[in-house]
Amino acid sequence: MSQSIELNASLRTDLGTGASRRLRRSGERLPGVIYGGENAPQPVTLSANELTKAMQQEAFLSQIVNVKVDGTEQQALVRSLQLHPVNEKVLHVDFLRVEADRPIQTNVPLHFINESKCVGVRTGGGSIAHNLVDVEVSCLPKHLPEFIEVDLTALDVGHALHLSDLNLPEGVVLVALGYGEDHDIPVVSVQPPRGGTAQAEEEEEEEAPAEPDASAED
Repeated sequence: MSQSIELNASLRTDLGTGASRRLRRSGERLPGVIYGGENAPQPVTLSANELTKAMQQEAFLSQIVNVKVDGTEQQALVRSLQLHPVNEKVLHVDFLRVEADRPIQTNVPLHFINESKCVGVRTGGGSIAHNLVDVEVSCLPKHLPEFIEVDLTALDVGHALHLSDLNLPEGVVLVALGYGEDHDIPVVSVQPPRGGTAQAEEEEEEEAPAEPDASAED
């Protein structure tokens, strides 16, 4: 598990659509809510600048966030961000509380490594096709990885790595695989070069039927 992200928040007592608009117009604070677990939902306000900085981290949408509400710390996951349709500024953020002894489900990014060393690219002239950029995992909060590495070194032309091929940290399972083998979808593959590989072309030439001898027909 990576180091948690921290955000400071304050309880919001001025509720309603109008109050949220006034809060956003200030440019300094944003409305949000923390819900889940045994405690009641808490409307909060957060620093716009602090939230913007936190969002620049890749792990922001997949990692545990320590939200300090008036000094009291709560662990949570970002469940949704409401964005302005034009300027994409954050309008509202929802946090879901997490508990240490209860599994959580969230999407974790994939980090593809050794792409330049990939045998299918280096010797086969193929190109890498990414089918997924993240995967949904289930685990206890303490086991939540910041990302999952996918090593492409040995991947050859025409081959793919599936969900079941991923090297998962201890205590982490993939949600999709719980639905059966038909959900074991490709994560990344190496596509052959245009026109196929030289080996494939040679095999096609060998298998092609010989042209009839015109002199034999005379």
